[in-house]
Order: sequence, then structure tokens, then C-alpha cells
Amino acid sequence: MKVVVIGCGRWGSLIAWYLDSIDRGLDVTLCGRPSSPHMQRFLQTRKNDLLELPESISLSTDYSCVEDADIIVISVASQALDSLMGQLCDYGLENKIFILCMKGLEVKTGRRLSQIAESRLSLTNKVAVWLGPGHVQEFYSGIPNCMVIDSRHEDIKKLLVETFSSRLIRFYYGKDIIGNEVGAAAKNVIGIAAGILDGLELSTLKGVLMSRGTREVGRLIKAMGGNEISVYGLCHLGDYEATVFSHFSHNRRYGEAFIKGEDYGELAEGYYTVRAIMLLKERYKVDMPICEAVYAMLYENADAKDTISRLFERRTTEEFYK
Repeated sequence: MKVVVIGCGRWGSLIAWYLDSIDRGLDVTLCGRPSSPHMQRFLQTRKNDLLELPESISLSTDYSCVEDADIIVISVASQALDSLMGQLCDYGLENKIFILCMKGLEVKTGRRLSQIAESRLSLTNKVAVWLGPGHVQEFYSGIPNCMVIDSRHEDIKKLLVETFSSRLIRFYYGKDIIGNEVGAAAKNVIGIAAGILDGLELSTLKGVLMSRGTREVGRLIKAMGGNEISVYGLCHLGDYEATVFSHFSHNRRYGEAFIKGEDYGELAEGYYTVRAIMLLKERYKVDMPICEAVYAMLYENADAKDTISRLFERRTTEEFYK
């Protein structure tokens, strides 16, 4: 079975390394843009800062490599997905499985990533998502974790879970692609909020953040037609340790740097996601005070301490109000 992984950043390269290592007879190619410094480094040394790719993994800078693939795994910035899918449509894509390994929502429309991919593909294609906790540094060091694969197609879930599972990653079958995608995207916003609390020396509030953040994301999932229970699974709550506490967490580190006025160098995925969530909360009339607060701080220059104080001044209500 031929697999092409598109995206040569840390996660894409880890996925290529992982799929090659599990001894399932997979023929793995890592594909990246020729202009990418990550790809150029792999072509020259087969290494990045964290891992080394074995010779058994092919390297390509030409998207035409997808024509021979059975499975196409995509790990790029979520806001670049629609453009990438448009480029891939120039090649033969019939009867291929697409797996999306990113966590985000389209800023302009609020679309889930599977919706973006499916809008560009034919009925011969099937789309799945690969979500859940874990950091590249930990997987490459042999530290195991659990993840979830979800799709609207039961046969594809079965194939992928059975093929990709190993002692390093235990996969579960997802049962709610709406909830899993929205929950996974929203956890990055909660990660930024956690970093803001760390930067303000209010880390003790992370317990409250996790509890109340999960509740408001669950409300959004339900309003969108998903199962709110999904928010308590691996896509969201199960990813909190890696997102809210870990020193590897990109979104947490971004939130901390932002509130301290430090240059982080690049925007975190949650920065874009919170804009999409504001669109969705208005569309579905959902109360999401934590996400609103993060948006106000990131986009409206709201004072952090005043914003957090206003959260405490909201009217009292039952803990599990709908």
C-alpha cells in the first residue's frame, strides 16, 4: 500500500517516520514544497531538529507523486488546506483515501477541514481525520499515546485503525466527525488561554479553564449537530495535558509569550481558530465566554486582567446549564 504524506513540518515528518516504522508493508513518501527549508534540509541530510528519516522513506517535491498513492496523508497549516486541495486536483485522485492530520477551522467560513477536502474531491474519494494528543518529541522518544481516527465511512475507519495501530499509538474508532473536528480545533484556543494564565501567574485557574472550556465547546458541538459527549474524548479533553500543561505545547507557549509581550516568531493555530469559533458561535447562538475572552485579548487588545475579572462577574448560574 502506497502512502504519500504531504507536509514536511514536525508533525508531517513524524507521521512519515511512524508509518514507515510500524512494519505494515507501507511504501511511504514524504512530500514537501521545493521552497520549504524543512524539505531542503531533508533532501540534504534526511534530518530535522528532532528526527532522522530512514532511507526506506522516499522524498519528493512534486505533487504528482500522489497519482500512485492509495492513501494521502495531509499535515499542513489548516488555512492552507483549500489551496493545497485545489493544486492536488490537477492530478489523478480517483479512489484514494485522504487523511487530515491538522486541527483547525477555516477562518472565513467556519468550515471543518473534512468539509474543505470533500468539497474538492469526487465521490470516489473518502476522507478521514487523525486526531488526539501527543508531541513529536515524545513519540520519537518512544513514549506511547492514544489517538482517534474518524470518518463518515465505517470501512475506512476500520482499515486505517487496523493498519496504523501499534504499541506506540493506540487508535480508537471515532463516532462523531463533527464533534471530533470541532473539539480538536477548539482545544488550541483553550491552549492559548492556558498560556495566558501562565503568563499572568494564574496557573491555578487552569482547572477552571479545563472544566468550563470543555462545557462551552460541548455546547457548540451539540448546536452544530454533533454529540457533545465527544468533547470529553481524545479529540479535546484527552488532549488537554499535551495542550494546557506541556512545555512542548505550541499554543500554550504562544499564549504565554503574547501576554508577556514577547516575540514568539509565528502565530499559533488557535489564533486563527478563535476567529472561526466567533463566527460559529454567532451562527449557532451559543454562549462561549472563554473563547470570547481569548478573541478579545488577541484581536481587540483587551486588557487581560480586566477580561478575566469580567468572567468572574458574569451572572451566577447552574454549573451544567445548557
